[in-house]
Amino acid sequence: MAKSLLKLYLGTYLLPIIFFLTNFYSVLLVLPWVEPSLFYTSQWVHSLTTPSPYLPHKPTHPYTFIYSTFSEAKTSPNSPLRGFQIVLPIMPRASKRKSDSPKSTSAKSSRTESVNSALGKTSKFGISVDNLFQKYANKLLGMIDPEGIEALCSDLGVDHTNVRILMLAWKMKAEKQGYFTQDEWQRGLKDLGVDTINKLKKVLPKLEAEVMMPENFEDFYCYAFRYCLTEDKQKCVDIESICLLIDLVLGSQFRSQVDSFTEFLKNQTDYKVINMDQWTNFLRFCQEISFPDLKNYDTDQAWPVILDNFVDWMKEKQN
Repeated sequence: MAKSLLKLYLGTYLLPIIFFLTNFYSVLLVLPWVEPSLFYTSQWVHSLTTPSPYLPHKPTHPYTFIYSTFSEAKTSPNSPLRGFQIVLPIMPRASKRKSDSPKSTSAKSSRTESVNSALGKTSKFGISVDNLFQKYANKLLGMIDPEGIEALCSDLGVDHTNVRILMLAWKMKAEKQGYFTQDEWQRGLKDLGVDTINKLKKVLPKLEAEVMMPENFEDFYCYAFRYCLTEDKQKCVDIESICLLIDLVLGSQFRSQVDSFTEFLKNQTDYKVINMDQWTNFLRFCQEISFPDLKNYDTDQAWPVILDNFVDWMKEKQN
């Protein structure tokens, strides 16, 4: 009796379900491969009106389409899919990339030509700068030495003691007095935008004006002192050199102060050298203290002792 009921149950309920699932999923998996002519239809699913017990509501996904072959399959009298609606969400196909327009190609070509032209000019400029360097360089040392600098000054029409040569060294950031390396030479001439002696000669007045600008002059003034430190670990400059340097760097701006200070330095015996702090404070002295009356000089301020002595010397001389 139990076996009869089990057979009746399997035949009535389970077998039809297995048959349905087997045919349904077989079609879903196999049909796209055996039917290569499948294509997307432009008909939206929400326009379908055929009722279906397996899809009671209308899909609302904006990118949902149906296969036309499935539509045919569900209406065919002999099809096991009769009455079914197979719905798949499909994302829109990416549009093909448009080829570059003639205008775009032309613009790219123009940019390429401009870049190549700029590179060509840069290359020619660099070659000219290097050739000019080789003209004055000592071939054994691989740099411009004092003899080469004298030849350069001669071609520029300036004396080697002219302040513009010191300004040129500042522009190059030259580290050793009386010598220009190739890197320093390239840096300086590139910043000045020159590659010939005639161009360099013409740009020297502009270089001097640049140095004399307040935001640049203090840096140049300190550089002038460092440029005179010719020995390793040297921190001071002898009095004789300081007198020449201070006249070269400050003489055009503070003539009276420079003349008086150099006279004091040559006559005093307490100091044989000057350090960076004393050097920089003399510039501050020239910029802040009224001269020659010295009325606003305050000995209680943090002035170097050498300047206190200079003020005392000036007052004694005036009296």
